[in-house]
Amino acid sequence: MIHFDFERLRSLGLTFALAQHATLIPASVEDADLRLMRLMRLTEVHRDSLRLHDGVLTHQAHTATKLLRRLLDDDSELAVGDWVLASSSADSTNALWVHERVPPQTHLARRDADGRRHAVVSNVDTALLVMGLDDDFNLRRLERYIALVQGTGVVPVIVLTKADVMPDARSLFERQQAVRERMATACEIFCVDAHDEDAAVRLAHLTRAGQTLVLLGSSGAGKSTLTNTLLSHGDEATEHRHQQDTGPVRSHDSRGKHTTTARSLFQLPSGACVIDTPGLRALRPDADAIAVAATFADIAALAPQCRFRDCAHNSEPGCVVREGVGADRLNNYQKLLREARRDTMTVLERQQQLATWKASGRAGKAREKAKSGEV
Repeated sequence: MIHFDFERLRSLGLTFALAQHATLIPASVEDADLRLMRLMRLTEVHRDSLRLHDGVLTHQAHTATKLLRRLLDDDSELAVGDWVLASSSADSTNALWVHERVPPQTHLARRDADGRRHAVVSNVDTALLVMGLDDDFNLRRLERYIALVQGTGVVPVIVLTKADVMPDARSLFERQQAVRERMATACEIFCVDAHDEDAAVRLAHLTRAGQTLVLLGSSGAGKSTLTNTLLSHGDEATEHRHQQDTGPVRSHDSRGKHTTTARSLFQLPSGACVIDTPGLRALRPDADAIAVAATFADIAALAPQCRFRDCAHNSEPGCVVREGVGADRLNNYQKLLREARRDTMTVLERQQQLATWKASGRAGKAREKAKSGEV
């Protein structure tokens, strides 16, 4: 059986449930001396290596081939925040190898344009959805981040940064109300200046010892600035905790220049952990139709009142949803729903859908030629 110092690892976010799962894993681990296995938390994932923390020091490591194959078969991959079992190789290199992943309590993933799943983070309690009050302000994108978190067990909290750019308190209140009215999901909303220590004070109830937070948002929203503010707050804060580089945003759209290029886990003076993430150029949540519907609970509540049972809320008469929900929010819902349905299709179903689209396109071109009198 693997042995570890629970109290030491507790400062990295280890819970009793995760510790229990870890003690049950070694029986399935092959080709590794169980007495040398160490429980560590994954703090960074790079192309060819990993960074692990044992509660005292960080270590560079690699993923064992057998684990890579198992993760590939499960359509999964290691993510920052994962707890893993690692041991040193028996050869002269003494390299550290990860042999097993402790099943995560929570996990966030996204899809790319081809529908492939990509891990974002694991074992987080709270997701701070960071959005700037400058030109970064985009309610459709915020809804996508809500959909990313919905149904995963992670608590979403909206943090509106750059409050200092607002001309007056009334404008700030109106922006906050616009978010509150748009979001059907009930969650806390904060308006802060990410540079100000008051931001850390207001978020203190989320950064209690043992908690893990992840900052999500577009590049330039202020995630790294807020990370540095959280790192510098508290009696035990020291200068070396200011680890994240920050950069300016573009003047024409307030977008960042991707100063943060990798996800990284940091320990806060409060005893919590925070994971800073780079901005995503395109966010496609790994969410099914049920999760999307939960994100847009107002639409789901109104849908049964529509005239037709199979109403798609497009142009059908008697559609209560179109009357009760703003057009922009409804369009975003329908787009997310299409993406979710496509992501759950089999390869054959996607091929059939593509064939249908092509046939429809050819038929449309034929009609246009017929109308113009072309042979």
